[in-house]
Amino acid sequence: MNKEELVQEISKKVGVTQKEAAEVLGAWIDTIQKTVSKGKKVTLVGFGTFEARKRAARIGRNPQTGKELKIPARTVPAFSAGKKFKTVVNGK
Repeated sequence: MNKEELVQEISKKVGVTQKEAAEVLGAWIDTIQKTVSKGKKVTLVGFGTFEARKRAARIGRNPQTGKELKIPARTVPAFSAGKKFKTVVNGK
């Protein structure tokens, strides 16, 4: 499912126009991105948690040449599924 299909499903289920559903979804995504980029968590009970995680610097290898290279430390977005989400995905 892509963003357009998700907007269509939300529009049908909530009974709003696709434009309104797209605006709400866009605002939701934007809010999560801004909050996580500030180093804060976004927890949706039953669904999951969005957060920023730090990755340490490490040594990697160029797969074409085999030469070692330094991979710098960085912060990456992460999602941990909640208990209810896991249960639904497992079909229980």
